[in-house]
Amino acid sequence: MIPVPAGVRVWLATGYTDMRRGFPSLALQVQEVLKRDPLSGHLFCFRGRRGNLLKVIWHDGQGACLFTKRLERGRFIWPSPADGAVTISTAQLGYLLSGIDWRAPQESWRPTRVG
Repeated sequence: MIPVPAGVRVWLATGYTDMRRGFPSLALQVQEVLKRDPLSGHLFCFRGRRGNLLKVIWHDGQGACLFTKRLERGRFIWPSPADGAVTISTAQLGYLLSGIDWRAPQESWRPTRVG
């Protein structure tokens, strides 16, 4: 998990993004499409067309970070393009990176008895 400092917001860029992009072109997309500052210290997440690849950019104050995650099975749950830029909590980011539906996380298994 990314060590996210307190007060940092997580932004999801709705729709899909060309996953051949690196930090400079993703940062430009943050500026022009999301109307945010990519050097602000916030995390900006982008999903590929197939839905199994996610890129996160973050400027930690010392330099630019680019994180990538590919799911072996399943897809990342993503908001519709009509929603614009969506902000989520760092806990929801943890669910997202695990491939869990971050909008309504539920326990998948619960013990019925002890012992």
